[in-house]
Amino acid sequence: MDAQMVLLALVVVTALSFDFTNGFHDTANAMATSIATGALRPKVAVALSGVLNFVVAFLSLEVAATILAGPVTMLAK
Repeated sequence: MDAQMVLLALVVVTALSFDFTNGFHDTANAMATSIATGALRPKVAVALSGVLNFVVAFLSLEVAATILAGPVTMLAK
């Protein structure tokens, strides 16, 4: 394996690790109200959040489109 592949693998592993830790911190913020009020049990809330975060990552492209539209239009002016 050459140095570029090792670097690529390291970057991918680092990105996935960051995404994993960011995801479970996000779950705490999103589900705190549901758990604190007793609307959902903690295990159900975390499972629901995990499934929905995974689904939205593949279905929602609006944020990416908005971010892409900003710099592109700024550079075009």
